Amino acid sequence: HYHRIRVPRFAVVPAGRKLRRKPARLEYPLIVKSQVEQASLGIAEASLVNNDEKLAERIEFMHANVGTSLILEQYVDGRELYVGIMGNSRLQALPVWELEMRRLRSDAPRIATRRVKWNLKFQERRGVEIGPARSLPPDVERLLVKTTKRLYRLLQLSGYARADFRLDAEGRPYFLEANPNADIGYGEEFAEAAEAAGIDYEPLLDRILAIGLRKR
Repeated sequence: HYHRIRVPRFAVVPAGRKLRRKPARLEYPLIVKSQVEQASLGIAEASLVNNDEKLAERIEFMHANVGTSLILEQYVDGRELYVGIMGNSRLQALPVWELEMRRLRSDAPRIATRRVKWNLKFQERRGVEIGPARSLPPDVERLLVKTTKRLYRLLQLSGYARADFRLDAEGRPYFLEANPNADIGYGEEFAEAAEAAGIDYEPLLDRILAIGLRKR
């Protein structure tokens, strides 16, 4: 926010601390997630809360089962987009990728839960796919790439990373998080986006290694 990059409003709840009502500066719905965990650990449909009772329940559950400090984050209901990037001083952003969930229940929140990310049967049943962002306005795509490069430098990242965004109803991108160790496995979104940019898998690994060696 200090650097004029749009981020959701949030508050931190330290591990073990109870909270009976939301902070005054936040509005429902909120998403409750670990401050430090990754791979959607602790993220489920119940992570999205709409009142004080559900908020207190989810905080208690997360402290008991995950055990970390938590973030209460303003929920941005919209498209979820990923931008891969690599380099040190000279940066290359990859094509914008998107998480799509085509057959969710009408009342289900569109969030990357643990099942959405890792349960293959659930992915098939609910039409979960990650691929090129379709019908993305050129100005939004340019802003995503420009913002990702700024974030990369501001956070002093190197080698490769991935930035995650949400678009609100007005098409404005909100920065959610940076992944400095994004999955570069074959067939995963980083490698697939690189292939779309004309970089096959083995040359991609060669390039990442070369970038890392130059940094040293």
